[in-house]
Amino acid sequence: MHHTNFGRTGLRVSRLCLGTMNFGLQCNELESIPILDAAAEGGIDFLDTADVYPLGGDRTTAGRTEEILGRWLKGKRASFVLATKCVGQMGPKPWDQGMSRKHILDAVDASLKRLQTDYVDLYQLHGFDPSTPIDEALEALDTVVRSGRARYIGVSNWMAHRVARALGRSEVKNLVRIDSVQPRYNLLFRTLERDLLPLCEEEGVAVIPYNPLAGGLLTGKHNRTAPPERGTRFTVGRAGAMYQTRYWHEREFDTIEALRGVAKDADMSLTTLAVRWVMSNKAITAPIIGASRPEQLADNLAAGEKGALPDDLKAKLDEMTAAWRAVDAER
Repeated sequence: MHHTNFGRTGLRVSRLCLGTMNFGLQCNELESIPILDAAAEGGIDFLDTADVYPLGGDRTTAGRTEEILGRWLKGKRASFVLATKCVGQMGPKPWDQGMSRKHILDAVDASLKRLQTDYVDLYQLHGFDPSTPIDEALEALDTVVRSGRARYIGVSNWMAHRVARALGRSEVKNLVRIDSVQPRYNLLFRTLERDLLPLCEEEGVAVIPYNPLAGGLLTGKHNRTAPPERGTRFTVGRAGAMYQTRYWHEREFDTIEALRGVAKDADMSLTTLAVRWVMSNKAITAPIIGASRPEQLADNLAAGEKGALPDDLKAKLDEMTAAWRAVDAER
């Protein structure tokens, strides 16, 4: 597994990050542990989670994923770069969510307790809260870093202009700087190439995209003539409908059929091809991969070992999926 610098920082992370949002609902704890073990054995030492996980759950399950991860990390915490997030609803009160100073400081302490650690390497805002002034959020994150509870900060699901404004406000006010973004990015969703990726490349911001396999659709295992299988991202809890809205369409299946032939000609699985394509964009630091069974990691790990695609193959895929640069960003 190759490693790379985390944006402009001196931190080095594995070229793949293991996402854990399915631990605790789609996968129970006994099923999650072998996945974590397989990822570690494959050289992945960068782990991402969030306080609201598992995906598809509700307030009664929120925090379960961090607890699973905390138990697994016991005795080996120093061997991993650990990232988590806040912003989502974690309790019944109106201040139990968002980017307020109160919620950020409460949320990081709660995450550290569930993760059984004194610090996280990366603390991220999981979304944008328009009701909170950006300076308040940045000042709270500055407190988190200066107190030693996090080493770096990042954001997820932020539009480019908000990232740019946050970078500017941090510079003006001498606050800790956003060092990473976590957007959705794959062969079927390329809208961030227009603005966010160029911004991050210019500013030295790490990009750790999620959904590199479009929720599993880019593995090629799904059949358009049948309903989504139970136990997949397209049916799990409250998130299944969201994933079907994002990806379960004839146009996406048509694209996958075309990509399947390219993968065969290139002598690699469609999974490996899709992940390596994401890694081939020079703005990308580490795609966030996931699995519901340890054997599903093999094709992802192959991408991490081989790295970027040859230029001609990447150019061919870029051309084949050019229409996905204009897909509705809200879908």
